[in-house]
Formats: sequence, structure tokens, C-alpha cells
Amino acid sequence: MVIQRENYLSSLFPVHLPCEAGRPAVTRLHVSDLVCGILGLLLHDASVHAASEISEGLSLLQHRGQDACGVANGMVRDVLDEKAIARLIGGMGIGHVRYLTAGSSDHAEAQPFYVNSPYGIKTGKFRINKDDVFTAIGGLTGAYACVAMLAGFGIIAFRDPNGIRPVGMASRRTNTGRDHLFASESIVADALGFSEWEDLKPGEAVIISRSGVSRKRVAAHATFAPDIFEFVYFARPDSVLDGISVCRSRIAMGDALAVAVEKVLRERGITVDVVIPVPDTSRVAALNLAQKLNSPYREGFVKNRYVGRAFIMPGQQMRRKNVRRKLNAMAWEFAGKNVLLVDDSIDRGTTSEEIIQMAKDVGAKKVIIASCAPPIQHSDVYGIDVPSRTELVAYGRNTEEIAEAIGADLVVFQTLPDLIASVRQFNPSISTTGGISEEYLHQLESQGQEQGAVNSREGPSEGGRVDGFHTGVNTVPSSGADDTVGLHNTWNIS
Repeated sequence: MVIQRENYLSSLFPVHLPCEAGRPAVTRLHVSDLVCGILGLLLHDASVHAASEISEGLSLLQHRGQDACGVANGMVRDVLDEKAIARLIGGMGIGHVRYLTAGSSDHAEAQPFYVNSPYGIKTGKFRINKDDVFTAIGGLTGAYACVAMLAGFGIIAFRDPNGIRPVGMASRRTNTGRDHLFASESIVADALGFSEWEDLKPGEAVIISRSGVSRKRVAAHATFAPDIFEFVYFARPDSVLDGISVCRSRIAMGDALAVAVEKVLRERGITVDVVIPVPDTSRVAALNLAQKLNSPYREGFVKNRYVGRAFIMPGQQMRRKNVRRKLNAMAWEFAGKNVLLVDDSIDRGTTSEEIIQMAKDVGAKKVIIASCAPPIQHSDVYGIDVPSRTELVAYGRNTEEIAEAIGADLVVFQTLPDLIASVRQFNPSISTTGGISEEYLHQLESQGQEQGAVNSREGPSEGGRVDGFHTGVNTVPSSGADDTVGLHNTWNIS
């Protein structure tokens, strides 16, 4: 949990992507570049503890990050056990599951951050009002979605001007009043019994206390451009982001991909005996693709659900090992057949190569793979763990060379216009961003290589989770009793 004295805005909290190209989103405060899961909960009845529902909500966002939960490294079920939840008291709180983007685990990167006075953004006033908070948030830059908590007051959420990272809000009527929720995805609201889900608008900030809700657009108007990879991979299919059903967008991706696949197969004179999805994200698209092609749809891989998502595993070797631990191919679905595998995307090629080899090991005659996303040839500057373009299998290769690199007989990619149309048809107001130069990408890659060298020399941090906050942070003199305001838990104090 996080606490902050009321004369400061603490803006280092569960952050999807708090910085642009690795630079801190908040002046003088160091934050990590993440695509994670965030949650904030305010119960109207302050005597009811929020921790159990926060834990349940975070488990619904576990697909967004498995490196850390709260202030500890690990999965939600391991970190927030019964004993831990019992120690977390209070009628409001925030939570976070971390998707690691730095290539290694580090306790210092686990969020939420506990940022007590005198850390934070200085407003120049001892006591602040809501307008002061809105003004402070309005000075942020980058791509981010954040939730924060002000002790004794309420919870705050704010979103970047382009709406790149998702966060929404919902409420729930109780006998005593209304409970309020912030979360990365609408599924949390559905499961916890909240209604009236609404996405924060780009550049909007929302402050919720037990006395009411205040909303304000704090950033200048910018192009509304949510990260399309949320719909391709990250988000759960039963979520709705910015008015777009993730499931329906994936159905549309499957329809469009079927057209491309049918054309390529006809040109090559290849027939497909069976369509098999790579679990789990591609299932929806694969089913629709199979229907369009009039081909049988089969579940050819059995998934071990107790192993994490390979893409968000820390380190390339860990990802490679994880694939075979995670999936097992059923020979009778592959043996002697021309198999069309459908995956959400092909990035490093590690997972695809292992899966294709698994299919061939159990007797597949030909393995064709179709990707719901176009060839990924550049780093994602908004928080996906691809620090260098050279790690991407599509970089510098054509389709035939990509197929050879991952061991496929044929690779078919969705086109970028078709992918954009698959999502935009459900919300025509979304657009795309631009302005990322070659020089900018080189700069990012250089920073990533330098940081990797530092990590390899120093090893993982064993220090506290606020490591790195001391440099250049504004401070004020201690103000007595107010400094002791905090949550009454003893999380990891020993």
C-alpha cells in the first residue's frame, strides 16, 4: 500500500508506463517503464478492510504481470496469502502486478511505492486542495496510467494525454453509500460487483474521496492512440477497453487474417488439414479463421496453467525453457497433417520456434503459422520488453527468412491496416501515434545496453523498494505528527 501526506502529491505508484523512452515521467523522481496491472479501491465504510478485494482484483490482472505483486516479487497467490491480507488494514488501498521490462528481477522495481513525506511533488503549500493536485498532475509527460492514494483522504487516478495505457473506474452501491474502484481492465469491476464502468479519458485525472468524485482534464488535447498490443495480447478477452470489446476485436482480427491466409495458401497450392491455436490469446481469432477457411478447429496443445506467460518471463533463456514446460502437443492432432498454427504475434521468435518444433516432433507434415499482428520490426517505446530491434526475428528479414529462422514451412502475417481496422471499427475515435525517429530508437537501444551492463556488473538489488528516489527529490522540514500518518500494517518490516 502507499501513503502520502496531504501537502504533497505522491505520483510514484502503480504505473503501467510512467515514462517515455525510459525517461522519468515525473521530474526528479525515478520510475520504471512498465506495462502492468494497477488497481485502487475506496470503500465507503472505513471500518471494512479493502485488502481481500484488492488481492482478488489483482489476481484478475495477473495476466498483465507476474514478476511482482505489491511490494514483493512473485505471483498474487504467493505474495498475498491469508496471513499477509490479515495484516493489511484500512478501507482503501492500491495494488500492482508488475510486468518486467528491464530484463531482470529487482525488488526495487516492485510497486506500489511507499512514498511518505517529504518525498513527492512539491506544491509550495503546506495544505493543498484538489486544484493543486490537478495542477501537479498536469505537468507530467510520457505514456502512463497511475493510481495513487493520499492517506486519510482518498484515491487518485490519471492517464496520459494520448490514452496509451488503460485505466478505468466503476462504482458499487452499498447500504452505507458507494464504493469506488480504479483498475486497468473492466474485468475487475465485473468480478467484484461494480457497475457503470468508464474509461478515464486521455489526459484526465480523477480524485475520489468518501465525500465525492472530482474529475478534470489536466493535459492539452492530443491524438487518442491506445496501445494496440493491449487488444492483440495483453488484455483479457472478457475486458472492454475504451469502449472496445477485446474479444470482438480479436474476432475481427481472425476474420481479416483468414483473407490473407486463404490468398497465400491458394498461391502456394497448399491445403490445410487443421487449424490449431497457440493458447491462450489466439483462440478467439483462430476459431473465426477456421470457420472462414472451412477447416477443422482443434485444440492441439494442452497448457499447464501453473506456468507463467512466456512473453513476460524475465530473460530469453527463461522464456525458451518455459515454452515446453507450459505446452504439450497432442500427437493425434498433428501426425501426418498440414497444420495451421495461429498465434497473436511473433516477436523474438523464441516461443514460435519451440512450438513449431514441438509440432514437428509429434509428426506434423507441414507447419504453417499465421500471426494476428504484422511483423514486429521495431522496439515498442511504450513499455514492451523489446530493448533492441536486433532481438526481433522480423528485423531485417522478409517473410521467407522469418519462416526459415523459426523453422516454419510458411508464415503469414496480418497487415497493419487490417489490424488497425479490426480495433478501430468498434471505436472510430482512436488513431495512431507517430514521430518516432531512427535516432530516437538508437538512443533507446544504447540506454538499454548500458543499463544491461550495469545490471550484470552489480547484480540484482537487495535494497529497499524506494531505492533511487533520493537523488534530487524535493524535501521539507518534518512537521511533527503528520509524518506518522500511515497504514497500520507491518508488511515486510522484518
